[in-house]
Amino acid sequence: MSDLNSLYQEVILDHSKRPRNFHALENADHHANGFNPLCGDKVTIFLHLNGERIEDISFQGSGCAISTASASILTETLKGKTVSEAQALFEVFHKLVTGRSGDSNGGPPLGKLAVFAGVSEFPVRVKCASLAWHTLRSALDNSAAVASTE
Repeated sequence: MSDLNSLYQEVILDHSKRPRNFHALENADHHANGFNPLCGDKVTIFLHLNGERIEDISFQGSGCAISTASASILTETLKGKTVSEAQALFEVFHKLVTGRSGDSNGGPPLGKLAVFAGVSEFPVRVKCASLAWHTLRSALDNSAAVASTE
């Protein structure tokens, strides 16, 4: 296994075992629930917006290591970003995990999110990695419907 793959696995395992921002956000003004029926992953994303800026973000839920790590890194990455920056990151991240792009192609830098590059080799895991992101979109839209990867 390459050193890079080993590092990626370490980051995913760390965020899975010790997820960041894992709590209900008391002052949330947006939230949404997400569910992956394929493997049973569940996530709730909580947001507090200040205008168009994500002032605070957190999540709760249960799922596999990839799903939990993705939600954890999502919250770290998006705190302080604008809604449009979050939407642009969703697009770049989704292309990465679906294998449609090896890099951000001029989009926003992925930072720690790059650890999910290998997910595209396992199509069933794409839904695990993207659940929190689909749920984020629902939260930003204040949608009452449960977000799904289907």
